[in-house]
Amino acid sequence: MARVYLSLGSNVEPRRHLPAAIRELRERFGELSVSPAYRSQAVGFDGAEFVNLAVGLDTELSPESLNDWLHALEDRHGRRRDVPRYADRTLDIDIVFYDALVLDGPGHLRIPRDELRHAFVLRPIADIAPALVHPVSGMSMAQLWLAFPQAGEPLQIEPLPV
Repeated sequence: MARVYLSLGSNVEPRRHLPAAIRELRERFGELSVSPAYRSQAVGFDGAEFVNLAVGLDTELSPESLNDWLHALEDRHGRRRDVPRYADRTLDIDIVFYDALVLDGPGHLRIPRDELRHAFVLRPIADIAPALVHPVSGMSMAQLWLAFPQAGEPLQIEPLPV
């Protein structure tokens, strides 16, 4: 079994899509660690604010199989793939960490995710796994969050029924 940390986000009906995705993740993978949800500005395009959170889970799936399963979950929630990469989303789920694996491909699969440079990915993971060590930098999530220029990407707690 591998310990995996996912980043989940939505800026199209997030109060509907994020809790529904968490329910499906629980049905498939069992017990989850779920971070608080945070509201933040869209990054990379001019769109509605996003709500993001992190989930920790254990899986027997390979990174590629897990990524395929997560894409199918996004698709079930209306994720469109015929629009620009940076666009409004009903559901966006990325594998941020898969144990201590470092992986570059196939396709857009990158572990750990480069999006850790953004507060909306780093903060939720630091909330649920502060001692988790980044396999490249050697720093814990708590250390990375303490060093993060938080004023540059403000986050607001978003109450979300999960």
